[in-house]
Amino acid sequence: MGAGGRMNEATIDKSVMKRVPTEKTPFQISDLKKAIPPHCFKRSLATSSYYLFRDIAICYTFYYLASNYIPLLPKPLSYIAWPIYWFCQGSSFMGIWSIGHDLGHNAFSEYQWLDDALGFVLHSSFLTPYFSFKYSHRSHHAHTNSMEYDEVWIPKRKADTLYSEVLNNPLGNMFMTVVRLLLSFPMYFTFNIHGREYDGFASHFYPQSPIFNASERKQIWLSDAGMLIAFYALYKVAAATSASWLFCIYGAPLLVMNGQFIFFTFLHHSHPSLPHYDSREWDWIRGALCTVDRDYGIFNTIFHDVTCAHVVHHLISTIPHYHTVEATKAIKPILGDYYKYDDTPILKAFWRETKECIFVEPDQGAENSGVYWFRR
Repeated sequence: MGAGGRMNEATIDKSVMKRVPTEKTPFQISDLKKAIPPHCFKRSLATSSYYLFRDIAICYTFYYLASNYIPLLPKPLSYIAWPIYWFCQGSSFMGIWSIGHDLGHNAFSEYQWLDDALGFVLHSSFLTPYFSFKYSHRSHHAHTNSMEYDEVWIPKRKADTLYSEVLNNPLGNMFMTVVRLLLSFPMYFTFNIHGREYDGFASHFYPQSPIFNASERKQIWLSDAGMLIAFYALYKVAAATSASWLFCIYGAPLLVMNGQFIFFTFLHHSHPSLPHYDSREWDWIRGALCTVDRDYGIFNTIFHDVTCAHVVHHLISTIPHYHTVEATKAIKPILGDYYKYDDTPILKAFWRETKECIFVEPDQGAENSGVYWFRR
C-alpha cells in the first residue's frame, strides 16, 4: 500500500508538471463565450453589493472583538490572540481588496462610474492607488506572459546571475521569499519591482510615469490624492489613540493582506508547466491561458474565487466573481490541455515554485522558438 501510494503521488506530480501546449489554440475567445451560460455575464448590483457589505460586516466584527476584548486578556493569551486577529483581519482585508479589483474590471455592476467610485474608496483604504493599479493591471491582462510587455511578474533570465546563481540556493530562496512577502506589495507600486522595464522612472504614484498614457495621467493624480487622504486619516487615528494601537488594529493586518496578495499572484503566474513568449510567438489568447487555477480551500470563498478561477478571469475579466467557477466548468472541455489546474497543497506548491521558477530560458536546441520555460 505504501509503495502504491508513493507511485500514485508520483503520477499526480508528473501530470501536474506536464507542459501546456504552445501551438496556436484551435479555439477562439468567441468559442469560449458561447460555451458560458449567458447569466454568467450578468453583473448584478444587488448580488455584488451583498458580497461587499458581507465582507465589511465580517471586517467590522473582527475589529470590534479585537479592540474590545483582546486588551482584557492576560498577556500570555494576548500574545496569541493578536496574531490570530492579524491573520483573520488581513484575510478579511484581502477579500474586500479583491472586490476592489473586480470594480477596476467593471465586474461589479453595469455602471462604470459607480464601480470606479467604490473601487477608489476601497483601494485607497488599503493604501492601494486605485486608478494607477487599474490601468497597469489592464495592461497586464492585455499582455499576459509576454516577455517584453507584461506588466508584472516578469521572469528573470539566466544572465541575471544574482537570481540564477547567488540566490539560487535554500538560504537565498528563503531570504527572497521573506523579502517578497513583506515588501513586494509597496515596492511594486512605488518602484515597479517585478514590473517590466521602462525608459524613465516607473512608479504607480508618478503621473508622468511611462506606465501610463496621456489620457490616464489626471486620474493618477486622483489616486495619489486618495492615498494622501488615507494617510492623513491614519495619522489622525494614531494621534487620537496611539501608533501601537493603529499598528495592531490596522497595520499588521495590512501587512498580512500585502503578503497574501503577493503569495497568490505569484502562484497565479509561476508554474514550471507554463511558458512565457517573446514577440515572435506571443498572442493574446495563449498568453491569457498561461496562468493556473489552484485550490486554497476555504480561502477560495474568502478571496472570492480569484484563486481557483483565475484562468477564466484572464480570458473574460468582466465576469463577476460569483459566476467565475461556473464559467470555468463550462469552458474546461474546450480548453483541454491548454487549461492548467494544480491541486498540490498550497504551501507545498508555493515552496516548490519558489525553488523551481527561478529564471526562464528556451529549451536547448529551440533558442529561436520564442518560447521560454522556467528553470532553476
